[in-house]
Amino acid sequence: MGKYILVALLAYLVGSIPNGLILGKYLWGVDLRQFGSKNIGATNAYRVLGPKPAFWVFLTDLLKGVVGVYLGQILIGSPLAAIIGGIAAIAGHNWSVFLRFKGGRGVATGLGVIAVIAPQVTLIVFAVWALIVYYTRYVSLASITAAALVPIAMWLLGERGEFLYFGLIAAVFVIVRHRPNIERLLKGEELKIKAGGKKEPETKEKGSP
Repeated sequence: MGKYILVALLAYLVGSIPNGLILGKYLWGVDLRQFGSKNIGATNAYRVLGPKPAFWVFLTDLLKGVVGVYLGQILIGSPLAAIIGGIAAIAGHNWSVFLRFKGGRGVATGLGVIAVIAPQVTLIVFAVWALIVYYTRYVSLASITAAALVPIAMWLLGERGEFLYFGLIAAVFVIVRHRPNIERLLKGEELKIKAGGKKEPETKEKGSP
């Protein structure tokens, strides 16, 4: 039991690292919490800073999920430990100890977990996500749909029980975190992304907020 707790704690701390805040503020001089949707995830980075910064935010957030899974595999070596590490990483991303238990939506970090435990599912949900974004420009709608598709795809592909349970939990995490987006979608007030991204801030941030 002690090792499982250690995996969960370490993965949570890794997941808590606010990559979007760190990269935006110290590489591009912009605190993402002050612009756009004020979220530190890749979507807001794309909207505020453009495609290249958004790619690095997305990649580093995805890697948190990968690291969470590998912590479970290395320290214990069971599928359950890998799942615990993955869930803890997503929880850290969504409720970061470094951001007073605030954070992102868990999409990129969750994708990192799935990429390790179920690569085929990753390809399916990413393709669906990309198509919805392309045709609607609503990243939130694409993320919610892709999250709901994860456990379905895992069940259809016959993934092991632990992974299916992870898919269900991860889907709930993502959908709950998107509740404000769901409300805006229903009201027709949700922000779309523009092709190529758009830089909103004209000057660099000075100091901490």
